[in-house]
Amino acid sequence: MRRRFLDRAKRVVIKVGSAVLTTGEGLNLPVLDALAKEICTLRQSGHQVILVSSGAVAAGRRKMGLGDRALTLREKQAAAAIGQSSLMRSYEKIFEQLGQKVAQVLLTHDALSHRDRYLNVRNTLFTLLDWGLVPIINENDTVSVEELRFGDNDALGAMVTNLTEADIFVCLTDVPGLFSANPLTNPEAKPVHTVAKIDAAVQAMVGNVQSALGTGGMGSKVKAAKMVAARGGCSFIGPGREPDTISRLFAGDLIGTFFLPEKEKMASRKHWIAYTLRPQGSLVLDGGACKALLQGGKSLLPSGIIEVRGKFGIGAPVHCLSEKGDPLAAGLVNYASTDIDRIKGVKTSQIEAVLERPKDSDEVIHRDNLVIL
Repeated sequence: MRRRFLDRAKRVVIKVGSAVLTTGEGLNLPVLDALAKEICTLRQSGHQVILVSSGAVAAGRRKMGLGDRALTLREKQAAAAIGQSSLMRSYEKIFEQLGQKVAQVLLTHDALSHRDRYLNVRNTLFTLLDWGLVPIINENDTVSVEELRFGDNDALGAMVTNLTEADIFVCLTDVPGLFSANPLTNPEAKPVHTVAKIDAAVQAMVGNVQSALGTGGMGSKVKAAKMVAARGGCSFIGPGREPDTISRLFAGDLIGTFFLPEKEKMASRKHWIAYTLRPQGSLVLDGGACKALLQGGKSLLPSGIIEVRGKFGIGAPVHCLSEKGDPLAAGLVNYASTDIDRIKGVKTSQIEAVLERPKDSDEVIHRDNLVIL
């Protein structure tokens, strides 16, 4: 089944993690060299390729002899500044020997959470691809603070995949993929080569993987695959240190785990709300409101809100939670948190009396700005 999607793939995003790119001595140059050759092979076969590369902090850590101790935020940012130059210098040298030009793009979450900047990044990447370059993207760890971070490069890779409407997201890591059970304890464990839908059963497989994964872990990789699937793309999680993994994938070899796209493609704006915007707060809903959202496709009314968590303004992104705390939906609110706290639990006809002013809307979140997670 994967052949059908691979044969028509034109644009590819490849994400490679620090567990693959680095060793105790610093950057793993043989791995970088093999990766560059694989990317050039894809380029020569007519594909556009974007590389999302981790490794800056790890490279800086090794270069400064910081060992394996936990780094403070300030130290991590400094290590990123040191390591990013080494990382790009290595990439430029290797790709230059192969006759391929590259470009560095450093991003923060803030660059994609504002629609105008989001489109500017998209246009820049398309221009680089049109010029025949391979964009090499990393999070700008040197300036990123918590509210500007992607969290891990798996999320960044998925966002770039959707931003550029790439056909496939290739995630190279230090494990062969998902397994039906833990292969270290269960001799009957089998590799899972194809995932049609990321459900609870697939999420449970995440715990079967033992690895030295970096910031993200296997859970974040499966979450990234879900983000890509929602926009109609495919994903692949496979071994980054094994030879010719990318060539074998596109040749049709049954390696790694391949994630199929969702049957119904989520609209771009709703996907942006659900997966790119970071929630500034949350609303806890009663059972009736949960049912109305999940089964009825309704807007969120104040009567179904039990609790308001966080402080936020009008138009802010929030998550809707069940009484148990499970995330159900994401959306943009029509009222600030202070007003929602005042009108929670009341009928729409009572909003003006409670707020003592004309109401902004009957709905706290209109269904056009609401996405089921």
